[in-house]
Amino acid sequence: MTPQELAHALAQILAANFAARGGDAAEIAVTEQDTQLERPKNREHGDWASNIAMKFAKRIGTNPRELAQELVAEIEKIDGVAKAEIAGPGFMNITLDAASAGETARRVVEQGANYGRSDVLAGQRINLEFVSANPTGPLHMGHTRWAALGDSTARVLRASGAEVTNEYYINDAGSQMNKFGRSVLAAALGEEAPEDAYPGEYIQTLGAQIREQLPQLPELAAKDRDAAVEEAQELGYQLQLAEIKDSLERFNVHFDVYFSERTLHAKGPNGEPSQIELAVDRLREQGHVFEEDDAIWVRTTDFGDDKDRVFTRGNGIYTYFAADAAYYLSKMDRGFTEKIYLLGADHHGYIGRLTAIAGAAGDNIETDITVLIGQLVNLNGAKLSKRAGNIIELTDLLEWLGADALRYWLARYPADSPLALDGEKVRSRSNDNPVFYVQYAHARTCAVDRNAAAAGITREVFEPALLTHETETDLLGKLQQYPGIVAGAAELREPHRIARFLEEFAAVYHRWYDNCRVIPLGDAQVEDVHGTRLWLNDAAGQVLRNGLDLLGVSAPERL
Repeated sequence: MTPQELAHALAQILAANFAARGGDAAEIAVTEQDTQLERPKNREHGDWASNIAMKFAKRIGTNPRELAQELVAEIEKIDGVAKAEIAGPGFMNITLDAASAGETARRVVEQGANYGRSDVLAGQRINLEFVSANPTGPLHMGHTRWAALGDSTARVLRASGAEVTNEYYINDAGSQMNKFGRSVLAAALGEEAPEDAYPGEYIQTLGAQIREQLPQLPELAAKDRDAAVEEAQELGYQLQLAEIKDSLERFNVHFDVYFSERTLHAKGPNGEPSQIELAVDRLREQGHVFEEDDAIWVRTTDFGDDKDRVFTRGNGIYTYFAADAAYYLSKMDRGFTEKIYLLGADHHGYIGRLTAIAGAAGDNIETDITVLIGQLVNLNGAKLSKRAGNIIELTDLLEWLGADALRYWLARYPADSPLALDGEKVRSRSNDNPVFYVQYAHARTCAVDRNAAAAGITREVFEPALLTHETETDLLGKLQQYPGIVAGAAELREPHRIARFLEEFAAVYHRWYDNCRVIPLGDAQVEDVHGTRLWLNDAAGQVLRNGLDLLGVSAPERL
């Protein structure tokens, strides 16, 4: 009996009670969300607590305690419920029988990696855009946070049934690319850097690579400087983008699509209009385009933006807004039902304009677009990059802290909270370090497995009614909570809920380990309870693995 199954049963009982009173069950629209259960703080009060009698009594036309009395009588008829009691003005405490609670261990082990996965978001096709750093330099610590949060969010969404595309928008058009081209060309030719050049030794490294691969560059520069800038810019761009992709893969962050901004500006093979050119016509069809002051505008104030936005001015040059609009339409054309943008702290102004683009394009701004703003992160003890000079590079962080520790710490806090980390604590191997604490719990489950095998204990016997120790009840309760935690994290787009759950779960597991032996002491005989506890141990290890995987963190078998 999982909390989800029990919540479903409560919803049915409440609807039946209303119908028995002569009401139409549809009028109160009971959902499983309404009947969600909580773990009582005092375990003497049972396994689960519900306040539905207090929530629905007035709507049904009775008082909470009277309704609770009627519901309790039906709840006790549910298979697997040992008893149900009323507390206070109408709270209900529910206790499962040991066998029913213990069956959770079997369920977890048999479902394996699928335990906790659901179809609550089935049918949703989500485009999740994150990182999207300019390809003019290496990824830095700020990008690192968005990479960890974005990839973990995608994993949680997929675990809840959504079809998710991780997308990186490459800003490979515009003035910053021209500046990058001039910078790397000067480095390749051994010239003094332009006044506005990108700083950092990485530019010199790129210049050396470009010179090696384009030996004809000095001659070309002497004849046609612009052509030389273009060639150096293109090769430098490809080299830098390859480094970005490599560092992300090392961070266990995977993108399904790298979307080039250039494609929005490119005309068709036979001179057909570009996506940006077509975008204004599509928005005009929706009735949101007007012309004024020799410019084409989109009336984004109709959708809550603080001002109307210029699409193109009289000189024919398209604005950044135009590219944003064309890009959003591209996502629509590719069939995504929701477009999620995970942006940095300096992008608050984008919330209004992106939402307005969605509305102007005909989307529902309440359901079809989500803009999440992440806050800044600083890390004590981190050193500025020797290559880039003025930033802390992702590659340096990976060498110093490792991908597991960095990903876990960055994912365990809400995106909208500023984050200050202590580098030495992040890399420490102690129980004060949450990632080590959780990974150690998993390694301990593996050690129990190895020792049990050596002692001849198998999973041939499973008697869930034997799992009666207080710590076993607690551990089973946490196992039951896991699917709901995953579903909630997905619906709220908050992967940090997984990390916090894992830390609580690890603490409960360690207490169980200290109190309940899987392997009998000395020459004591192996009994059914030992094999049954092995199931519980393995179920705990499975949930730890599943949860860590949602955060993109490994589950080592030894530490």
